[in-house]
Amino acid sequence: MPRPKGDHEARRRDVSEAVWRVLTAHGFGGLTMRAVAAELGATTGLLTHYFSGKQELLAHALDLLDERTGTRARRTAGPGLAAVRARLLDILPLTADATTGNRIWVSSWDTALADPVLSVAYARKYAESRDRLRDLIVEAQRLGELRPGDPERIAASALAFTLGLVVQALFDPRAFPPDRQAELLDDHLAALVDPHFPANG
Repeated sequence: MPRPKGDHEARRRDVSEAVWRVLTAHGFGGLTMRAVAAELGATTGLLTHYFSGKQELLAHALDLLDERTGTRARRTAGPGLAAVRARLLDILPLTADATTGNRIWVSSWDTALADPVLSVAYARKYAESRDRLRDLIVEAQRLGELRPGDPERIAASALAFTLGLVVQALFDPRAFPPDRQAELLDDHLAALVDPHFPANG
């Protein structure tokens, strides 16, 4: 007799939570069927009901990471430079949850670089991030808060700076505590501000 759909979905949620705990503790390098089964207190045989192998397990882990990232609380800000700043602050590991998410993302890069399909997917994700940031920059330029210039180039530079800051903060959190991360980001944005825009808005 087949199990009710609710039971199946509940079990899948349990498996997803186990995957997330393994990722949090060990990153993508430690994500194996055996590790997830151990975290779940089950056999690897049970996991084959959900994943045909490690590749499918990795795909699920990336989907789970996307889902968690997408549902994380975001800063609210008005239009213009404030929105640009809020978007970039949301990327940085300023909280425990953001640090965990970033550690998992960075650990996933090796997996993505080794897989042509995932590489394309990651390139698309970063392109979409640049596009969203570009749109915010265009609005900030329209309001006169950011200096004129190619908004796509400015977005690419700002995102590259922010991702580089993420890596430094993950490897050396004592040298890059949250307040210093925010200060460095503000320094980067200050260089983009239109000098003719009043400091008091």
